[in-house]
Amino acid sequence: MNSARRQATRQRLFQAAVTLIAEQGFSATTVDEIAERAGVAKGTVYYNFASKNELFEELLRHGVGLLTASLREAGADVTARGGSHVDAIDAMIRAGLAFIAEYPSFTQLYVAELWRTNRAWQDTLMVLRTEAVAVVEQTLRDAVAAGELSEEIDVPLTAAALFGMVLVAALDWLSFQPERSIDDVHAALSRLLQGRVAGHART
Repeated sequence: MNSARRQATRQRLFQAAVTLIAEQGFSATTVDEIAERAGVAKGTVYYNFASKNELFEELLRHGVGLLTASLREAGADVTARGGSHVDAIDAMIRAGLAFIAEYPSFTQLYVAELWRTNRAWQDTLMVLRTEAVAVVEQTLRDAVAAGELSEEIDVPLTAAALFGMVLVAALDWLSFQPERSIDDVHAALSRLLQGRVAGHART
């Protein structure tokens, strides 16, 4: 199997797994069901992944990697155009909302798995979370260094709070307020950022 074809197969398996696990939970989902949903033979699953656990761990790596890259790119685009670091964080908020809107089932799984302590992939998940939050954290540090934010800001906690705010607010939006546009939701979160974080910039 060539690289492009294998990658396409893995993508189908990721999509099948995330949908099934979101529907019925990890333990209740079988490899047979994942293969059937992906439209491949059971052996294809084991050709690509040694076990269901490995498939799920790689799914987490893949999904959080996409999210981290989208946050990093959104911030970099703003600063490359001469925008402020606070503007870059605002762009990350929108990028996070867009990612979650595109991958709601994955995000639900990710949030649920963050609070479990009995999973084989818990250490991996903590590393992935740290990498994603670190993108926001570094931009906050840059904002402090540039004088855009107060030196008194608790950077690690603020980064975690912003990351968590986007996750929870986006899931609430999609589940309970789906009629709202991404522009509307982003504007509301942007006001929180500007008022609660940037509003304390030193003069």
